Amino acid sequence: MKNTIALLLGAALLYAGFAQAADKPLIRIGARVFTEQTVLAEITAQYLRANGFEVRVTGGLGSSIARQAQETGQLDLMWEYTGVSLVSYNHIDERMPSAAATYAKVKALDAKKDLVWLTPSKFSNTYALGLPQQVAADYPQITTISDLSRVLRAESDRRHLIALDTEFANRPDGLVGLKQLYELQVGRANIRQMDAGLVYTAMHNNQVFAGLVYTTDGRLNAFKLKLLEDDKHYFPDYTAAPVVRKQVLDANPQLASLLKPLAEQLDDETMRQLNAKVDVEHQSPSVVAAAFLREHPMNSEVQP
Repeated sequence: MKNTIALLLGAALLYAGFAQAADKPLIRIGARVFTEQTVLAEITAQYLRANGFEVRVTGGLGSSIARQAQETGQLDLMWEYTGVSLVSYNHIDERMPSAAATYAKVKALDAKKDLVWLTPSKFSNTYALGLPQQVAADYPQITTISDLSRVLRAESDRRHLIALDTEFANRPDGLVGLKQLYELQVGRANIRQMDAGLVYTAMHNNQVFAGLVYTTDGRLNAFKLKLLEDDKHYFPDYTAAPVVRKQVLDANPQLASLLKPLAEQLDDETMRQLNAKVDVEHQSPSVVAAAFLREHPMNSEVQP
């Protein structure tokens, strides 16, 4: 009899838990397969849970898969980058005059697909070329990509290696366009294609002359890499912002006001620090997210 009562009580509590969870609106967050996306998804998940939402996170997604999942209603919320939407999803090749113009363009284009861009963050995770610490010390005159191009032309008899991730090296809007705009004299012998993470390792170990990096990567500061100015503005703006399905936003309009102060807390240096805690200090994204939310109280106090 006692066992029967215990089972009934347990079932009742379980049902009550399901009923409570059912009362909470569900938000399904997607994250692509790199550190920054994982960190952003975890921060957003913890923040929304503290504000009364049930949240499920699906990580490790490729760009096209993530976008398709959101367009078909399998995911509700993604942190997206303006340049990715502009070039990869909407196939717009024209160069935008400013970050604001890029945001306005993708906001209008994606609205036709029932995807709403909310208040953007203050960081842009765009591409850049960088120099290892030793190369930067040996070539203080290189501060822009044009400077790098001049050095490569002047020292064409030397094999200066440039590390690139495989995707960028083979995209028509990647290395090919960069070489044309800046008249970079680099051939196959000068290019080392590798996983994006290994680019930083090669630069840290002074195995290459330059490398393609991301401007909010935590290893920039940790490895003391020197970013080169994109003086001819080849790389599009990649300002990040939460993008939510219109149907979900219509059902939960408070999402816009909730996510606004969160987005406004995130700038380039903040994202570098958050990414470094994972990539350099090897902290878990959930721990990093909880610490960030404790240090940046917004609409609610989030407990770890």
